[in-house]
Amino acid sequence: MAKELEVKILNIDIEEMEEKLINLGASLISEEDQINYILDSKENKIQKEYDSYLRLREKRDLNSGKVDYIFTLKENIPRDGIRENIERNTKVEDKDALIYILDVLGVYVINKGFKKRISYEYDGIRFDIDTWDEDTYPHSYMEIEVKKEEDLKKAIKLLNIDKENISTKSIVELRKDLGLNN
Repeated sequence: MAKELEVKILNIDIEEMEEKLINLGASLISEEDQINYILDSKENKIQKEYDSYLRLREKRDLNSGKVDYIFTLKENIPRDGIRENIERNTKVEDKDALIYILDVLGVYVINKGFKKRISYEYDGIRFDIDTWDEDTYPHSYMEIEVKKEEDLKKAIKLLNIDKENISTKSIVELRKDLGLNN
């Protein structure tokens, strides 16, 4: 179980943001292609009743070619100014078998999205620059993930981020804002 504190920075210029991170001295952690499967019942019980989501992430490291499958229940803890989640993750060996088992249990893939992620780290702060396929979410953004709230304030100041571009919304909520179906 991992607790995460995060925000999304919307309306970013990817090249400008990467340049800021590199000039700051941030280290490149990874570059990967992902396929993210969001799963729920037909009634969307996980999302509606628990303000959570179930995800199967297939990630391919673009440097090593290694592929991992991570199955996650992401539970939102309501807070002001920052998104707090509890993530319960487990590695999966056979994604097709898992999807079949869940299907039998009444949990289906409700959305499949493709994303390129470039990740940096600076002073214990993680920066993920995400670019989804057009159908999933047509705008690139950056997630800032911290262990302590004061690190978020530090990151925002270091990168000179306009507070208007800070969002605590999940990808599901951002999609809904644009009228995209889940």
